[in-house]
Amino acid sequence: DIEYICAKYGVISMAEKKITSYPKEKINILFLENISDVAVKRFLGSGYVNVKKMNGALSEEELIAVVKDVHLLGIRSKTMITKKVLAAAPKLQAIGCFCIGVNQVDLQAATDNGVVVFNAPYSNTRSVAELVIGASIMLIRRIVDKNKAAHDGIWLKEASGSYELRGKT
Repeated sequence: DIEYICAKYGVISMAEKKITSYPKEKINILFLENISDVAVKRFLGSGYVNVKKMNGALSEEELIAVVKDVHLLGIRSKTMITKKVLAAAPKLQAIGCFCIGVNQVDLQAATDNGVVVFNAPYSNTRSVAELVIGASIMLIRRIVDKNKAAHDGIWLKEASGSYELRGKT
């Protein structure tokens, strides 16, 4: 009998196991720097009700004033999470950096406070790819030279020295 074995060895059966997760309705989430509304909607859709979004970065003093009861913090690259900010956030469990780096967070202070820090290293790959393609077209077609000439009153209509990006590596 499973109940007899569980009792004999002090094992809690699945039926007796209690839910130990912190209630979602008590978790406070703060997103700064105009993080996408998609993130807000996903958390709300998952049962988190205390999700706040602010559009700009906050100074150290402003952060200290608002992080006291925050459990999860979402930032981008302008918000600086210092040792003082972390000390003012005793409930903080994690910082999500919605960017490629984590250099805006004092990682040692976060570790000392038991705060997990993670980033989104591929969050802007599409933007970077688009920038590279745009810059490549500008260079390979000599747009900068032609723009300067046009501003100097010279119309460089010829295509000599200009190439297509197609087929290039």
